[in-house]
Amino acid sequence: MGALLSLPLLAVPSIGTLMSFGASCCGAAACSAICHQCGVFKSSMATRIAYAFLLLVNSIVSWLMLTPWALKKLEHLTLDYVNISCQGKQCHGYVAVQRVNFALGLFHFLLAVLLLGVKSSRDGRASLQNGYWGPKVIVWLALVVMTFFIPETFFQIWGQYIALIGAMLFVLLGLILLVDLAHTWAEYCLEKIENTDSRGWRVLLIGSTLGMFTASFAMTIIMYIFFAQSGCAMNQTAVTINLIVLLVISVISVHPTVQEFSPKAGLAQAAMVAVYCSYLTMSAVSMEPDDQHCNPLIRASGTRTTTIILGAIVTMLTIAYTTTRAATQGIALGGNSSHAYSKIGDEEGEHGLVDQQPSSRREMRAEALRAAVEAGSLPANALDDDDSDDESDDDRGGKDDEKGGTQYNYSLFHVIFLLATMWVATLLTQNIDYEATGVAAVGRTYWASWVKIVSAWVCYGIYSWSLLAPVMMPGRFGN
Repeated sequence: MGALLSLPLLAVPSIGTLMSFGASCCGAAACSAICHQCGVFKSSMATRIAYAFLLLVNSIVSWLMLTPWALKKLEHLTLDYVNISCQGKQCHGYVAVQRVNFALGLFHFLLAVLLLGVKSSRDGRASLQNGYWGPKVIVWLALVVMTFFIPETFFQIWGQYIALIGAMLFVLLGLILLVDLAHTWAEYCLEKIENTDSRGWRVLLIGSTLGMFTASFAMTIIMYIFFAQSGCAMNQTAVTINLIVLLVISVISVHPTVQEFSPKAGLAQAAMVAVYCSYLTMSAVSMEPDDQHCNPLIRASGTRTTTIILGAIVTMLTIAYTTTRAATQGIALGGNSSHAYSKIGDEEGEHGLVDQQPSSRREMRAEALRAAVEAGSLPANALDDDDSDDESDDDRGGKDDEKGGTQYNYSLFHVIFLLATMWVATLLTQNIDYEATGVAAVGRTYWASWVKIVSAWVCYGIYSWSLLAPVMMPGRFGN
């Protein structure tokens, strides 16, 4: 983390070449330890976790650069020998946060362009997604350094217009995917119940529905007791509207007309949307400023700095998780969810079985499997499984789960991460307290609170439309 905090130093070699060299060495050592010789991740899950971790680190660094607190701590660690500056520019504040997030956003934009059209790990470009972690980290750090040579005027325009639009798109995208997840979850449970008549799936579906409704009403009661007291008109309005709309969508989801056109619609989907929107509303009222004495959490006893730090880390973890889930879900966005295997033929690189000189035992097994597949005794993916099992014995280990098709759309994955960097930058730079010297609270502004409140209303609207659209346009949604 110390190396990342000293990124602005790289733009000013005169401050201390030794410090920059030391930071680079530490960064390279950490990358090597985490990425295991910077090899290729065969598991798509490992790749997604790595990108989520990169976003998390970038977000935390951005948060620390809001105020001079982190830089002063870094100077103190050097016994005040090093005076950190960025060629006369501020290394903290609005522009610094925009610079760091713009660099990671540009990094994901370049990868999105380079990975257009990749369908499986057999494509040579797939290694750019799953491997080259050492070079990719270096490129990211280089982009951060380069942003400090871009005039501040550019980032003023970028942050006020482009990043703001991207942030709103990111929020809207998350809401659409949440509604899609609610429908997918309920339909999956119903399909399991219909196919297996399993009591376990019935208990899971009914129990989760009751649990989410219970959580929604519990959060509503808590908000009324602690955040909607006399004089707190904003909170009272937000909580009341959330409760009313919650009840309305629940009634709509089981209305006979809706059930006629959408037989699988029901309270399970409504419960998931309700608990998420109630959470958004509660998060909004619990993070608003306390100038109207409507937020008792801010006045609570305890270490303020510790509370702010924990809140910021939890927020960044949530963003990293939400971004990764949204980037790989892809169902509502037409993402690549195909896992079909290619037909056996004479195409180049078929199954990778002739790319290397095999041992006699392996060659005999491969020939036996190929004969079984051609005879129809085994499915075509048996060859892929055999190839993957062999490769798992190498130094890097892991099984390639994307030989037959990528688990998600690579380019769309990076576009969503690009939007996520815009959301982080926008969230951190709204209503900055330029006189603050300690750690900055994340999202503790009326702007952030209203974004969450309105997001909950939009989420209710999207879900309601998903129920009413088949009724209003049966010809289009007949299938």
